[in-house]
Amino acid sequence: MESSGQRLSLQCQEIDHDTTAIRSLDWDRSRFDIEFGLRNGTTYNSFLIQGEQTALIDTSHVKFSASWINLLSKQIKVTDINYLIVSHTEPDHSGLIPNLLKLNPKIEIIGSKVAIQFLQDQVHQSFNARAVKSGDKLDLGVNPKTGISHRFEFLSAPNLHWPDTIFSFDHGTGILFTCDAFGLHYCSDDLFDSNAEVIAPDFRFYYDCLMGPNARSVLQSLKRIDGLPTINTIAVGHGPLLRHHINLWVNHYREWSSKRNKGESYAAVCYISQYGFCDRLSQSIAHGITKADTQVQLIDLRASDDQELSALINEANAVVVPTWPNKADAELQGNIGTLLAALKQKQWIAVYDAYGGNDEPIDAVANQLRRLGQKEAFLPLRVLEIPNENTYQRFEEAGTDLGQLLNQKKVIATMKSLDSDLDKALGRISGGLYIVTASQGEGKQKRRSAMVASWVSQASFSPPGLTVAVAKDRAIETLMQVGDYFVVNVLKEDKYQGLLRHFLKRFPPGADRFSGVNILDDVAKGGPVLSESLAYLSCRVAKRMESADHWIIYSIVEHGNVSDEEINTAVHHRKVGNHY
Repeated sequence: MESSGQRLSLQCQEIDHDTTAIRSLDWDRSRFDIEFGLRNGTTYNSFLIQGEQTALIDTSHVKFSASWINLLSKQIKVTDINYLIVSHTEPDHSGLIPNLLKLNPKIEIIGSKVAIQFLQDQVHQSFNARAVKSGDKLDLGVNPKTGISHRFEFLSAPNLHWPDTIFSFDHGTGILFTCDAFGLHYCSDDLFDSNAEVIAPDFRFYYDCLMGPNARSVLQSLKRIDGLPTINTIAVGHGPLLRHHINLWVNHYREWSSKRNKGESYAAVCYISQYGFCDRLSQSIAHGITKADTQVQLIDLRASDDQELSALINEANAVVVPTWPNKADAELQGNIGTLLAALKQKQWIAVYDAYGGNDEPIDAVANQLRRLGQKEAFLPLRVLEIPNENTYQRFEEAGTDLGQLLNQKKVIATMKSLDSDLDKALGRISGGLYIVTASQGEGKQKRRSAMVASWVSQASFSPPGLTVAVAKDRAIETLMQVGDYFVVNVLKEDKYQGLLRHFLKRFPPGADRFSGVNILDDVAKGGPVLSESLAYLSCRVAKRMESADHWIIYSIVEHGNVSDEEINTAVHHRKVGNHY
């Protein structure tokens, strides 16, 4: 183990015959792209495989440039590495490729066709390259010391979560190298998934944010994996390697993706890879759509095949489009033309700002789409400065609004589907009235939200705990992950109508839900306290349990206070039990 003064460390350990994992441990990283408020840091994993020839799978983040190459050099002479397999080109895995090329310019880089194209723009120097696709092989030969033959088979896995992703399977050890897929942002000295219960919440959170919006692509990749021999280890690019509970993790991906892919309608969210903030902004919109239990398909306008692009756009119920460069190259311009030609009447359409520096003006793009006769799903999402957490929250909320729009008929059908007697019986279960608030970050990065709740119940005495049921499409759900804090504001029975009316309003994406409401912002850890509330409870999320359409949040109550002991809690009585 090697350490630096920034809570960065390296772990190097053999994981199978002739196969060494080099893990870059980033203990204190608190954000990852837009998707994650990291609670447990993250890792960037790379792997060295030595047969008769030697292959390195992925590099690391540039912040490890001072130590990673040094550690690699202790394992092998860098000029003796024959191949660098690039699982995908996101900088946290490819950041040290220029350093490697400087020491070994003859190394052959192997990746998908799209990955090789991306790298040509990234490293700004010539290199030896080989593009591979599903079924292609790479034979490293037999290691003379162990007698193990290392023969790699490649599987295309586009959109997991970048368009250039490939998996690599070593038939000699049964290790499947998947980079982002099946990973999780969890930093610890544990090399493998020995304690499934501990890492399960982070595994699910990672899936929801990165893989869920690509559920169709996940299922296609799982079909390819099913054709492989026995997998002994899934060597992921982030977090502990998966060895002890492989079936559990794979079945989770299959189950979750099948649920998301159960219908025919979907929204197509387009982006332009490696242009402006397209990658992150499109992920925010897509994540918001999936929270409303609506399918989504992310489409890279730069890398997509024109026939596939045309089919995906034409079959979508809604299409979200970024602003594109005003001087797009011929290939991108051709795909933009394919996109516009594939649009059809009665589709919902929306535009967002890519903030790429030389975009076509967003109003020009929006007007061009309006002239084609599509319906506007939401107002153009403008980006006037470098995107921050509030920007990404606004994009996510716009995505959720779109998902709810596409889901209206299904929701109405569900409301009508329950037996009327059962409806009435369920409606007799009453609850209190509460406003749940949550806040994270500071300054421009500060995000906060609120919702009306009646499904709140005490769940334990020692430690004091309660449960809150939060619908999956609530904006506040993002701020109520394991380890996060929130506040339950208890409403007064004689004075709650004003607060109820305010927080039951439909807020536009990114709107300040506390505008016009008297709040105490620094009283409780986790969120604002409403001045007119009867009591407040500051809570820390301990566990999340998934139900069909809600998350059941079990939380430890760490602090609370009552403003007036003579007043009772407002109570909510429903007449039916199949909607609020």
